[in-house]
Amino acid sequence: MKKLNRLLIVMLMAAVVACNTKVEQKTTDTEMKKDDFKYLLEQFADLKIMRYQVPGFDQLTLDQKKLVYYLSQAALCGRDIIFDQNYKHNLMVRNTLEEIYSNYEGDRSTPDFQNFVVYLKRVWFSNGIHHHYSTDKIIPDFSQDYFAELVSKSPKAEFPFKEGESMDEFMGMIVPVIFDPMVAPKRLSQDPEKDLILNSACNFYEGVTEEEAVKFYDKIKDPNDPEPISYGLNSKLVKENGKIKEEVYKTGGLYGPAIEKIVFWLEKASGVAENEHQKAVIDKLVEFYKTGDLKVFDEYNVLWVNDLSSHIDFVNGFIEVYGDPLGLKASWESVVNFKDMEATKRTEIISNNAQWFEDHSPVDDRFKKKEVKGVSAKVITVAQLGGDCYPSTPIGINLPNADWIRKEHGSKSVTMENITYAYDQAALGNGFMEEFCYSQEEIELAKKYGSLASNLHTDLHECLGHGSGQLLPGTSPDALKNYSSALEESRADLFALYYIMDPKMVELGIMPTLDVAKAEYNSYIRNGLMTQLTRIESGKDIEQAHMRNRQLIAKWCFEKGSAENVIEKVTKDGKTYFHITDYDKLRNLFGELLAEVQRVKSEGDYEAGKMLVETYAVKVDPVLHKEVKERFGKLNIAPYGGFINPVFDVAEENGEIKDIKITYPDDYTKQMLKYSEEFSFLSPVEPL
Repeated sequence: MKKLNRLLIVMLMAAVVACNTKVEQKTTDTEMKKDDFKYLLEQFADLKIMRYQVPGFDQLTLDQKKLVYYLSQAALCGRDIIFDQNYKHNLMVRNTLEEIYSNYEGDRSTPDFQNFVVYLKRVWFSNGIHHHYSTDKIIPDFSQDYFAELVSKSPKAEFPFKEGESMDEFMGMIVPVIFDPMVAPKRLSQDPEKDLILNSACNFYEGVTEEEAVKFYDKIKDPNDPEPISYGLNSKLVKENGKIKEEVYKTGGLYGPAIEKIVFWLEKASGVAENEHQKAVIDKLVEFYKTGDLKVFDEYNVLWVNDLSSHIDFVNGFIEVYGDPLGLKASWESVVNFKDMEATKRTEIISNNAQWFEDHSPVDDRFKKKEVKGVSAKVITVAQLGGDCYPSTPIGINLPNADWIRKEHGSKSVTMENITYAYDQAALGNGFMEEFCYSQEEIELAKKYGSLASNLHTDLHECLGHGSGQLLPGTSPDALKNYSSALEESRADLFALYYIMDPKMVELGIMPTLDVAKAEYNSYIRNGLMTQLTRIESGKDIEQAHMRNRQLIAKWCFEKGSAENVIEKVTKDGKTYFHITDYDKLRNLFGELLAEVQRVKSEGDYEAGKMLVETYAVKVDPVLHKEVKERFGKLNIAPYGGFINPVFDVAEENGEIKDIKITYPDDYTKQMLKYSEEFSFLSPVEPL
């Protein structure tokens, strides 16, 4: 079962601005006030592009600035890896589209060309041709004939031909990849009635079936190992000449050219580490990249989770397994950050009381940790995003993922407050709350406490939720298979929901009143039962793990509390609303479900987990879905958001860095093209 660093967690739903403000200049960290900053840059399809600020960077020492810069360069060097992991033809498609964009000599003012540009931007955003959230294939809003015209009128373009390949052969290859809805229709299939691998377009397996992959890893796992490695985490499983083997991601191995560049920048970062422990962390990660040894990766994680004194921190590597239908193989990602000292006081109170929360959890005592070790939490300022965390990013992190490391050494939890602030600022005045809140009282509660409630939910979800509980001896971490992600996120959310309403939160001084919890309950139920449906296409099921998690919790509580009308479904002026009538009873329902989900995880009860997900998390009420999408559509709000990164301007003298300034670019297209020019290390040419 994957223990998610849950880097995709708790997304802010529908926090998008209706306006299309365009920023016309770069601005530096020192020449603007925080509230004057323009967050929204553009909106297209179902996406918005924003900027985030990095307050406090100017106050870092020169060596700290260098460290952030070097780690940020390493974060950008893995961009090709995530494209290729998502689908084996993504680099070919991206290169082709960029060559057309840069070299097309035809009329760029036509609707067809504008649709081409939107498609290119969507491919950039999703790190491939499949939607970043639904994982459905993105079909262009222009024809194959127009694509042929784009290619023919780009005579200077250097398309990714194989050696000796003709234009006709190239077009015969790429056209169905882009246009045919039956070719690679889903990046990630979760249909339990079908072969999960054969029906997923992700590039973690080649020539093997689900049954073969499961047997391969079952054969090499040691069920009695108290410290098991994360089998298959950093490799592609392939069949060659009838033999199944792993192609390992490492220098000299699969993705070697990109990993070598990552290592280059990590080694420079090691030279300016803040302390010896942090240097050991970076050096151990370099060793892992050079060897591909998952035992070394565990050693790195143990070092990393115990690095509590460094101001600068980072995530870099093959971490999350959301993109693998079997929940084994990790996508590449990176986040570079430093501590927000003032805001961290809040999370330190939570982490310092982790044992109290664990002891008072409503789950069975068998599944509780007798001694909570090494739970640390902080609020961070993100300085750079990379890989699977860019452009779409989570708002919280909890790592490492290995159960035995979490049990013996603890976990590190962060809340990305400059990212949540950017989301909040971008959502101001978009009319979303006025449309979907049941009453003016709910709106006022959300305005007063919504931001704090959301951040506290993330704190509790990451620090305590993912860090809580334990597997029973002999339970495989992978026992819940394709349902593990949704159930793990449910477990963490339920822990947060249960405790945010506990008087202990007020007693600890973390929040002023339980009205904060009421604001979060209102938001969570409204989102889980209704507003997240804005992200689902008509007629589709819910497939993304976090969305499944939210509906599972909200729908289960709605059903189980129906006898006492705990959550009331109300029709007002022809519109549907969900209204909580008893917050205390709802909290009890959260606790009851938490106890069951923890049992499912601790015992590895696959059938019970499957029942919960398939019964409550997958299917959508088509009538309500239609209503919600119509109401949402009138607001002109895009349901998904992502960011462009700040830029580090390096001042050098005689080859020595004298200072580094941070600036905030305003052009998404320019940043994407720049990244493709400077950080493309893997060949887009299809192998012979």
